[in-house]
Amino acid sequence: MTEFLETYNLTGLAIGACTFLIIGLFHPIVIKCHYRFGTGCWWWFLVIGAACCAGALAVTNIFWSTLLGVTAFSSFWTIGEIFQQQKRVDRGWFPRNPRHEKK
Repeated sequence: MTEFLETYNLTGLAIGACTFLIIGLFHPIVIKCHYRFGTGCWWWFLVIGAACCAGALAVTNIFWSTLLGVTAFSSFWTIGEIFQQQKRVDRGWFPRNPRHEKK
C-alpha cells in the first residue's frame, strides 16, 4: 500500500486523512470512557500513548511511524480531555452516569 502512495505522491494526503480520522475517533472515546469509567481511566491512555511512541520509534516505514506517533500524542491529549470532560459533566453539558453519583 505504501508503494502505491509513494508512487502517486499521496503519502501526505493519506497521513492527513488518517490523522483527521484518528483525532475524530478520540472525541467519542473520551465521552464514552468518562461516562463508563470516570476519570480513573486516564492511565489507559498513558499506556496506549507510550506503546504507540515505542511503536513509532521501532517502525521504519514513515507512513506507519507517523500514524503511530499521531495516535500516541492523541492518546496523551486524551488524558487532559478526560479531566476536562469531568468539568463539562459537572456543568451539565453532558449526562452524568448514575452509577458514578457523588455521595
